[in-house]
Amino acid sequence: MKLYGSHLCPDTLYAINVLKSKGIEFSFCNISADLSHLKAFVKIRETCPLYDAVRARDGIGIPCFVKDSGDITLDMDDVL
Repeated sequence: MKLYGSHLCPDTLYAINVLKSKGIEFSFCNISADLSHLKAFVKIRETCPLYDAVRARDGIGIPCFVKDSGDITLDMDDVL
């Protein structure tokens, strides 16, 4: 699983800590530190219908979880 987020975002940091504490393997894609991760996240954010409501309220939409199946969710409970 990939987790798109930022080390500057408290919600992302919380998600990282929970996933680690539960032994869930993931790859952290830090959109604040790596432009290739930011580019991949922006593509998801701009094309995925899941982000319609996020864009409507001018949100960022992180943390974002991309499961190995390719399914995308903003709900950490979906990946626990």
